[in-house]
Amino acid sequence: MSAEVYDDRACFLGEGPFWHPVRGQLFWFDILEGRMLSRDDGGAREWRIGQMASAAGWVDAGTLVIFTETGLRGFDIASGTHEPVAAIEAARGETRCNDGRADPMGGFWVSTMGKAAEQGAGAIYRYFEGAVERLFSGITIPNSICFAPDGRRGYFTDTPTGRIMTVRLDAQGWPEGAPEVFADLSGEGLNPDGAQTDAQGALWSAQWGAGRVARYLPDGRFERAVAVGGRHCSCPAFGGPEFKTLFVTTARQGIDAPDAAQGRVYRVPVELAGRPEPAVRLRH
Repeated sequence: MSAEVYDDRACFLGEGPFWHPVRGQLFWFDILEGRMLSRDDGGAREWRIGQMASAAGWVDAGTLVIFTETGLRGFDIASGTHEPVAAIEAARGETRCNDGRADPMGGFWVSTMGKAAEQGAGAIYRYFEGAVERLFSGITIPNSICFAPDGRRGYFTDTPTGRIMTVRLDAQGWPEGAPEVFADLSGEGLNPDGAQTDAQGALWSAQWGAGRVARYLPDGRFERAVAVGGRHCSCPAFGGPEFKTLFVTTARQGIDAPDAAQGRVYRVPVELAGRPEPAVRLRH
């Protein structure tokens, strides 16, 4: 099974694909270029954010919450204007935004990392009903943020370790207990990047440098892989009719003389459906 190009606008560091379940529209980011892009049946759009941006969640049909290098911002899709919602490491000029995803309880998990991938400079935070709390720290390249369908388990990784971690979550979506290893890919030389779970609770892992997205069953066993033309796969997202299309962002970063396959967004039909992204609750 292999993917085809969905959008041929090349991204230096494509990331954060997100299907708006109300609008039927895919959004994604070119982090280092500060661009948010989108495509739907009506065509393609692009916004210049004015700073690095990497992830989004939906609030309502016309409003997103986007994660930038200074924190969360409310984004009006029609006008392209955006305003601060919550500061996250805004005073730390040495770090930037990275992975992020809404959780089933209405929260929004986001991660930071050093701009030069400094060892242990990153962290994972959760925004929930107006407040931000740091969940995990000492992470170099945080990725793979996603959740079990019932919201009672979360996933994340520190990409250089090659291990995808899982942690139990309480009824409000807060971690309880210590994280445990879900899948150890270090022996295979794989670099887990962004991830998403499907309706059956299996985890789809985009693997940087491997040109593929791999599916792992809820017990961590490898089940299948989808080939992607872009070598640096960065993040998957489910969308389209019945959420049976897998979209995948890729990057040109770190590739000498990248060819036309690199940095594109890909898509592939899958029989194993995803599910709608939950809305983010901005306040009580």
